[in-house]
Amino acid sequence: MPLSEQEQRMLDEMERHLLQHDADVVTAPSGDRALSYRNLVYGAVLLLVGVGGLIAAVALGSNLGSVGSIIIGVIAFLAMLGGVILAFTPVRRDSAGASSQSPRGTKPRDASFMDRMSDRWDRRQEER
Repeated sequence: MPLSEQEQRMLDEMERHLLQHDADVVTAPSGDRALSYRNLVYGAVLLLVGVGGLIAAVALGSNLGSVGSIIIGVIAFLAMLGGVILAFTPVRRDSAGASSQSPRGTKPRDASFMDRMSDRWDRRQEER
């Protein structure tokens, strides 16, 4: 079913608005802070240890007594909370590393995935 003229105009206007405003958000520099892969892994491990501790506290609750299982449960919860905080806390990027060039001399190593893919595409098109 085709759109009416008014619906088509409204759709075109919404597309222009999204391209103008959302493109700025997507391409905006993230500043000098980024998530660290190492912190994400350590945080996930700490989160899993906390979940394991919580399961152990529930499973061993009758053997440890109520106070013992509560203490283990609280420690496990704090481990999980610490893991999430560690995983999602941004680290400061090194300003010297951000200005260094890659071996090819085209872009810094911390360029986004889409920037690197775009560069590869451009190089392929230039070779043809």
